[in-house]
Amino acid sequence: MNILITGGTGFVGQAIIARLNSEGHCQVWVLTRNPENPVLENHLANNHAITCLDQIEEGTTIDVVINLAGEPIADKRWSDNQKQKIMASRITTTNKLLAWLATRTIKPKILISASAIGYYGVQTSVEASDQTNDLEIDETGQPDASFSSELCQRWESEALAATKLGIRTCIIRIGVVLGKDGGALSKMLLPFKLGLGGRIGSGKQWMPWIHIQDLRDLFFFCIENPQIEGVLNATSPNVVSNKQFSTCLASVLSRPAALPMPAFVIKLLMGQMGEELLLSGKKVVPKKTLSLGYHFSYPNLEQALTEILTEQTVS
Repeated sequence: MNILITGGTGFVGQAIIARLNSEGHCQVWVLTRNPENPVLENHLANNHAITCLDQIEEGTTIDVVINLAGEPIADKRWSDNQKQKIMASRITTTNKLLAWLATRTIKPKILISASAIGYYGVQTSVEASDQTNDLEIDETGQPDASFSSELCQRWESEALAATKLGIRTCIIRIGVVLGKDGGALSKMLLPFKLGLGGRIGSGKQWMPWIHIQDLRDLFFFCIENPQIEGVLNATSPNVVSNKQFSTCLASVLSRPAALPMPAFVIKLLMGQMGEELLLSGKKVVPKKTLSLGYHFSYPNLEQALTEILTEQTVS
């Protein structure tokens, strides 16, 4: 099987490539701006790092395309320029990918394109405490006019153009990804290890999460089951609030969680990015994902965090 991955040097891409290489029966092409990236040297073995899609010969049949490319959304404050970079990195790459696919004589069997639960937008109130905050949002949930939602809507729209080429298309809306050596957890771990962690704002905002192994395996689940198409939520079936997440993380690390981060500090330091990504969260659930038969290896937060952090806690 021949697989093309855009964004393969990121946290999720590395996990997917590592599994592909461990199984040993796939050739992988990774589209990257930096083919000398050490990540590729570690994971690609005898596979292919390319800087341009035209480097894939016309006679090469690509069976699967996984589209992960995009500027990190939470690394910098959202200035107008940064928002343009975030948007363009996804839209432009996906647009070029679809234009290239249109030229292929033999089309891939499937395109799996990443998105995010930001598609469902933000809470009406970032401090929401009424019953609307507890409504479960499945794959039929609607978007709003927030930047996070607009970004995902446009990204998904570009990817879904593949259906017009006769390519089975899956959209994976990803929650907060937890794993070793990357993702959201690596950014929040130090203060919690020092006993300086705690809830963010009210802590009532929902924090849909997924273990990196389940996210990786969900991509393979889509590849292996030809009846699957459309949108799937990549979130654990057991959603927790930010306060519950903070308490559980502190407990696994055997540390207190007594120092909350006030909402006004998040707004001051991070602006719109902090308000949308940290202070607001909807109760997103993987209803369709479960109905299709996917079984989560890590459905519970304590189990997931314990597996991720055991070695780090002991060391």
